[in-house]
Amino acid sequence: MSLTSATSTSTPSALLAERLEALRAEREQVLAESRLEAVGDVADRATNVEATIRAQVLDERIAAIELEIEQAAQQRHTDGVVSVGDRVTLDLGDGPESYLIGSVEQAVAGVDTVTPASPLGQAIVGAEVGATVTYSPRPGVKLTAVVVAAETP
Repeated sequence: MSLTSATSTSTPSALLAERLEALRAEREQVLAESRLEAVGDVADRATNVEATIRAQVLDERIAAIELEIEQAAQQRHTDGVVSVGDRVTLDLGDGPESYLIGSVEQAVAGVDTVTPASPLGQAIVGAEVGATVTYSPRPGVKLTAVVVAAETP
């Protein structure tokens, strides 16, 4: 389960678009730094190698977000059933709390997020509103959550 501080004003697709733009800008900055001439000692050249590796990591994150945006555009929502991209209200035992069912990139953007691949995410995606689901956040531990509401933002 990935949870972070709340920002509820943007839609999931808008958050992903913002993350994509930020990552592309960061990539351009890293590429500009790596274009510096490889002069100087071994430490100077190591900085260039680190920048190249960083650019490759950013390329992978950018490709993942582009794929996620494409998949989200093709996804169909069923009323009353939790889907990726929904805002859900869950009762984890301490009263209702709202989360976005989304990616790690959305969590990084400061949104209270449950990732679909997390144990809680796997338990609630596809569950109907009103359902009580059981999930195991770590071996030997079983917890329950009640799906109070699910809506497309």
